[in-house]
Amino acid sequence: MADFSDYIVYADESGDHGLDRIDQDFPVFCLAFVVVKKTEYIEKLVPAIQRIKFDFWGHDWVVFHEHEIRKQKESFAIFKNDRILRADFYQRINQLIEVVPFWVISAVIRKNVLREHYSKPFNPYDLALRFCLERLFRLMRDEGQLGKKITLMFEKRGRLEDRQLEEEFYKIVRNNKLGSSDIPDKNKITGFRRMEFEILFAGKERNFIGMQVADLIARPIALSVLRPEQENRAYSIIKKKYPFGRGNKIFP
Repeated sequence: MADFSDYIVYADESGDHGLDRIDQDFPVFCLAFVVVKKTEYIEKLVPAIQRIKFDFWGHDWVVFHEHEIRKQKESFAIFKNDRILRADFYQRINQLIEVVPFWVISAVIRKNVLREHYSKPFNPYDLALRFCLERLFRLMRDEGQLGKKITLMFEKRGRLEDRQLEEEFYKIVRNNKLGSSDIPDKNKITGFRRMEFEILFAGKERNFIGMQVADLIARPIALSVLRPEQENRAYSIIKKKYPFGRGNKIFP
C-alpha cells in the first residue's frame, strides 16, 4: 500500500486562461489550491460546511458555487429578497474560512501584461500550475511529507482540456530540477520526485466539500490583483491562510 500524504489538495480557478481574446473586464487568470490535513478535513471542514447547508436549506444536496451565490441563482435565489439571510450566510462562510485550519496556495496571471512582455507567452494555466506546484512541494517538504503520495483534485472541464492539464501536470512533477539546492537524500533524488503526485478530476455535481471551498476563494484572490483598491472582505480573510508568509504569486 502507498504511503499516503497526511494532506489532500483541492484546486479551482477564476477567469479563463485564453490569450487570443482577453476579457478586458477580467483580464486575469487565478489558480487556487486548498491544502488541508485529512484529519482536519474529516473532523472540521466537512462538518462545518454540512452544518451551513442544513441550517439554510434543510439538506446537503446544494453545491456551493461562487458564481451562483454571487448571482443569487438556483439554490441561492433564497437570498435575492432577504438581505438579512444573505448577510448571515456570508458571515457564516467567512467565519468558516477564517477558523477551519487549511492553507491556500495561489497564482494570478495578468494576461494583458503577459502578452505585452512576451512574444510567445506560455499558457497562463500552465504557468499558474507550475507556480502553485512549486509552493505546494515546499510546503509539503516542510510538513514532513517527502516520500509520500499526495492527491490533487481538479474540476472537470472537458475531455481534451483535462487531458492537456494532466499531461502538463505530470510533465512538471516528473521534473527533477526543483529542490536541487536542498540537501539531497541518500539516493540522490531531488525536486518534485521526492514525493509522488497524483491528479484526479471531478465534476462539481459530485459535491466534494474541498472543491467547493476552492471555488469560493479563487475569485476573491483574482479580484485582489485586478482591483487592489476595492474593498475585499473575503480576501482579507483568505490571505491569512497563506503558509509561512508566502503570499499569492502574481505574474508577470
